[in-house]
Amino acid sequence: MFKKMLASVGIGSAKVDTRIFNASVIPGDVLEGEVYITGGDVAQDISDIYLKLATEYEREVDDSTIHEECVMVDYRLLERLTVQPKEEIVVPFTLELPYEMPLTMGRTPVYIRTGLDIKSAINPRDRDVLEVKPHPLMQRVFVAVERLGFHLHKVDCEYTHSFGGSYPFVQEFEFKPSGEYRNYLDELEVIFRLHPEELEVLLEIDKRARGFAGWLDEAFDLDERYARFYLTESDLDEVDVETMIDDMIRSHIH
Repeated sequence: MFKKMLASVGIGSAKVDTRIFNASVIPGDVLEGEVYITGGDVAQDISDIYLKLATEYEREVDDSTIHEECVMVDYRLLERLTVQPKEEIVVPFTLELPYEMPLTMGRTPVYIRTGLDIKSAINPRDRDVLEVKPHPLMQRVFVAVERLGFHLHKVDCEYTHSFGGSYPFVQEFEFKPSGEYRNYLDELEVIFRLHPEELEVLLEIDKRARGFAGWLDEAFDLDERYARFYLTESDLDEVDVETMIDDMIRSHIH
């Protein structure tokens, strides 16, 4: 009875530990691993074992910036399991990662939260951080932008309700010009939307304000111009992405 009472407040209770085989991934990958459940000092009934793939984004509320969590995948492993004292149970899993998950660049985290739901007890939890690298199509765009004389300045995940994606945020990659465009542009923002067969790329070309007319344009956000293009796997060997982006920028600044 005393051990059951201690387990109800988390002392001597069951524990959970998730071990991921491939913690470095790209969007659309399959994540593989095992969940280790170790029994405590008494037998306990587990009503649910879940994995949550989550990230965080910024949102402006009442003139202040707050961070909110977005659960991108909510995956149940098992239901109604009894773990005996000191028993070890291993549950393998495979999890398809969404194509629209953000990259772990800047301050953007992506992680797996594992939890056990145990009646009348503190629920054990575990958190494992993932490294999300650019998809090869994204990497091609990054290389092209850098070759045009831009350097990555900031990466943010921001709340939006107008982009039409699966989640309430968009990841923005802000580049500053250091080459020939430094006298024409304030910045170049890149937004990706990855699909199974193609990459959609949205460019926001922010022109540098010049004189009184330029200041008015900037004040009313009229200095921002947009361009969109698509890439597929077959384009990697056929399309000159650098020239394509260069042409788009030039058409908007002249």
